[in-house]
Amino acid sequence: MATAKKLKSGSWRCLVYDCMEDGKRKYKSFTAPTKKEAEHKATQYLMEKDEKKKVKSNENLFREELEKYIIAKEAVLSPSTIRGYRNIQKMLSEKYSAFCSMKLSRISQDDVQAVISDLSKTKSPKTVRNYHGLISSVIGPNLVLNTTMPQKVQPDLYVPSDGEIQALVNAVRDTELEIPVLLGAFCMMRRGEICGLSMDDIRGNTIHVHHSLVLGTDKKWHLKAPKTETSDRYIEAPGFVTDRIRELGYITNLNPHSITIMFQRVLERNNIIHFRFHDLRHYSASIRHALGIPDAYIMADGGWRSDKVLKSVYRHAMNDRKKEMSDKANSHFSELCNMKCNTK
Repeated sequence: MATAKKLKSGSWRCLVYDCMEDGKRKYKSFTAPTKKEAEHKATQYLMEKDEKKKVKSNENLFREELEKYIIAKEAVLSPSTIRGYRNIQKMLSEKYSAFCSMKLSRISQDDVQAVISDLSKTKSPKTVRNYHGLISSVIGPNLVLNTTMPQKVQPDLYVPSDGEIQALVNAVRDTELEIPVLLGAFCMMRRGEICGLSMDDIRGNTIHVHHSLVLGTDKKWHLKAPKTETSDRYIEAPGFVTDRIRELGYITNLNPHSITIMFQRVLERNNIIHFRFHDLRHYSASIRHALGIPDAYIMADGGWRSDKVLKSVYRHAMNDRKKEMSDKANSHFSELCNMKCNTK
């Protein structure tokens, strides 16, 4: 709240920012016999101004408010997030032009539900939720949405085996993919983090992850700070990984997209089952879990904010080994039964 100051005349004056004019900030002045009255006038003005602004924006078209919302977020959100917003904006404008041409004040729950229901026919539940999140943010508090969303689908994760990782490491030896694979499989680093890493970030076996290479809306790659605090972290890497990096003298000249393309080609050429580069993180996490390392340490090394992804990885890993574990248990039961039978 603005604070009033006493004038030489004995009156009180309160200044509040009003607008920009010719590149200069303009202020509104409120004078009264008492400090309380001056501040009350200023507060009333600001409240009325804010209310008029809300009414005006509520009469704007959805597409206009969507554009304003994205521009307002460009300075605080990552380029990849803004790029995602732009893709959603493009799809909405092309396929749902009638919805985008509606005034915010005229948009109803049924209008939003119709868009979401139609999107659900061709988009994944996660993508539909991204659309709904952006639409909801643009509409704001004027309409409390209670949209029926598509049922969540359990992600189809793949956790590579030790044998597949060994075959992969051998296949990328002395290639541009060698260091990225080592960092992904044994240090749980993401593609963007690997591409954003420099030799200065490595001290002994400690790797400081604090940058990521991301694609901006200008279609160029930019070095940015991580999205979350947990992604800025220190990883104790295996000695053979940091030794190999120092031996080569560099980390990688690839960008994240190039890593994905080259990675899939290596899998195909070496008859290794198809999986994503990102699944190397899942492999590393599942091995650490199997070795008895507490989740808190795995999350810290991997830069995860919650254990949601880890639980999905573990569940998948357990499903893969379900028959092996069942056979182990059944073998134990059979031996126990045989022992009892033999003692009769």
